[in-house]
Amino acid sequence: MSENCANPLLLGWIKEWLEDARQKNSKGFTVYKKAYESMKAYPLTFQHPSEAQQLNGLGPKLCQRLADKLNDYCAENGLPMPEDPRTSRSKRTSAEGTTEGQPTKKPRKSKPYTPALRSGPYALILALGSLDENSNQSMTKAQLIEQAQPHCDASFTAPSDANKYFTAWNSMKTLLRKELVYTQGHPVKRYSLTEEGWGVAKAIKKTNQKSNQNTLTFNIQPDATTNNLGTNPANHRNSALSSNAAESLQQNSGDSYHRAQNSLNQNAPDDSTATPIAIPPDSFTVQLVLDTREVRTSKDRDYIANELNNKGVNPEVRALEVGDIIWVAKFHDPTFLSKYGEDGDEVMLDWIVERKRLDDLVSSIKDGRFHEQKFRLRRSGIKNVIYLIEEFSVAHEPSTAAAAKYYDMVSSAIASTQVVNGYFVKRTKNLDDTIRYLARMTFLLRNMYSSSSPSSPSSQNTLCPSPSHTLSLLPTRHLSLSTTYLTTLENLRTSNPSITYGVTFSTFCAIASKSEALTLRDIFLKMLMCTRGVTGEKALEIQRRWPTPQAFIRAFEALDSKDRETMVSDNLQSMVGRRKIAKVLSKKIAEIWCEEG
Repeated sequence: MSENCANPLLLGWIKEWLEDARQKNSKGFTVYKKAYESMKAYPLTFQHPSEAQQLNGLGPKLCQRLADKLNDYCAENGLPMPEDPRTSRSKRTSAEGTTEGQPTKKPRKSKPYTPALRSGPYALILALGSLDENSNQSMTKAQLIEQAQPHCDASFTAPSDANKYFTAWNSMKTLLRKELVYTQGHPVKRYSLTEEGWGVAKAIKKTNQKSNQNTLTFNIQPDATTNNLGTNPANHRNSALSSNAAESLQQNSGDSYHRAQNSLNQNAPDDSTATPIAIPPDSFTVQLVLDTREVRTSKDRDYIANELNNKGVNPEVRALEVGDIIWVAKFHDPTFLSKYGEDGDEVMLDWIVERKRLDDLVSSIKDGRFHEQKFRLRRSGIKNVIYLIEEFSVAHEPSTAAAAKYYDMVSSAIASTQVVNGYFVKRTKNLDDTIRYLARMTFLLRNMYSSSSPSSPSSQNTLCPSPSHTLSLLPTRHLSLSTTYLTTLENLRTSNPSITYGVTFSTFCAIASKSEALTLRDIFLKMLMCTRGVTGEKALEIQRRWPTPQAFIRAFEALDSKDRETMVSDNLQSMVGRRKIAKVLSKKIAEIWCEEG
């Protein structure tokens, strides 16, 4: 083997490491194998191991290891160590510069290490910086994570992405390598800042003190009386969202739902006679409710609820008819609503979140769920609808044609959601960012509906609604499943914009139900929207012209085959924008709804 190699000594050492890696089943086996093959095939002799960096598989670290091995070999055998050609070249350049009278270049000073704001290293340094610099204090890993987590956007215990394995704790390797942190103790390690680490910690604290001046602070605390987080009523749509859920639905919720369903299906009086019931502001608390399908992964179903709990939000988890996150007013007295003939102890608030991971958004656009979900959100009567789009890495590179196609698709969907539907679109970086957003929103809503909210902005530059929003209940007995429910809400909101008009949670479930609460009109609209290209706006115009599926089919049957193709487009030719139906789409609708004679 070594007889055919120009560098048998170096090749022999690489072979030793290769065999050792093979026995240990180490990942380094692949690296050493590649280096071994390159060294064996190279025909020229190296004067120094550093010259081997030109070979495939031999990087600076491996060459330095070979150099250390060669140095030990020369020392044992009384041989002179070959000089690194890079060092000799540097000496020659320096000597020539001195001879010619040219000043040598000063070595560039490396910039001090500055961790990114709210990154893993930032949080760890800040946590260790809370110790006494002049004492011999240190922290265990558990203590350090507990102190560092509030200062970091990423989790120290769970990866931000289910497909990844690294947490924020992996940044400790960076701090150890840069000698900003040192460890002591075995088997339980304890961590402390080095002298350089204390310098970075002091710089971070100094920067934070400057940045906190003349800025708005958002003090997220579970108690609404001590929480100064608020917003201008005109800007509620652009506010942060919040909350999650961790308890199961009450056992009697199914009975409440069916009672509400039966009440809604009965011949209710005209909605104009509905008299809202004012709810005292101190009689309830704002509760976040999370849909049961909102999980991190199938094997980590409690991650969202646990993280919200860590942020002071105690969510409830239950199956929702529409949306992924909602907020309800949960009464302190469970019998409060029964005094008015209502079931349960919760009233819906005017906020709902539809959470879409980026890949799920693309999928829902393709299969039509995207338009169907927006239709049901509008039909639910909730005023403030938020589409929360969570960034997620896709398999396609941005430069590929497929990725460009998806980018255009998502951009168009977002624009349509904002402009046509009037919903607020919030984009978050990852699941942890979404959880922080939901937590902030929960405390915001608690402050909005709290009677202790100040009547004017405080001296701490915090904005609070003035006066506090009030809540009123629309009695179930005065509601029906017809469109008059939405008309009533719109009229009440126009006349009293600072009042939230809600229904009980069980009534809301009945109204928003996918199947049980659907009228013939709703079913007809859903049937029309099954045709690719028929949006909610187009379906509504068709339904206005032909109220039922039977009327639609009979209209087709009254025409000959040629006129059927253009029946829809001809009757709706006065429509403009997104309501207009082209002849191509009209022909497609005719092919689906007509039997060939």
